[in-house]
Amino acid sequence: MDDKITAPIDHMLAERACERIIMDFIHRLDLGEPSSVAELFTPDGIWHWPHGDRRVEGREALRAYFQSRPSDRLSRRLMTNILVTVESATRARAVSYLTTYRVDGYAGGMIEPRLPANVGHYEDTFRNIDGSWLLATRTVFLPFGADTERLPSGTAPRI
Repeated sequence: MDDKITAPIDHMLAERACERIIMDFIHRLDLGEPSSVAELFTPDGIWHWPHGDRRVEGREALRAYFQSRPSDRLSRRLMTNILVTVESATRARAVSYLTTYRVDGYAGGMIEPRLPANVGHYEDTFRNIDGSWLLATRTVFLPFGADTERLPSGTAPRI
């Protein structure tokens, strides 16, 4: 089979599928079950953060890694400037910008606003396997970042 996408509609659908994965990743981390982001990766998928040389390979390792995030973490990520480049019928890549707001020790309610914990970008590669687009690699670059703030215990929510 020819590996080139020839129909504009196929190109557009591939771009949209990859954009959807980028957004689904963020929603699962912030609003869903963090360990489920592993399902968005190929079986041999890789999440990499060059700072500190963190590299997690394979769905089971990814599941364990994202499941290990603190249960009292509150996070919200903003994704912008998503640019997907479809290279063929089975390969694509993307760059997207992120801003992360995050605290640990969250017990509910509304808290005072914080500065972002991280600002950076992702560089992703995707593979189409049996008609489904999946993340093959996700590398995060954070030129602006700080440790996650821990709220003091007994912090009263702001109303």
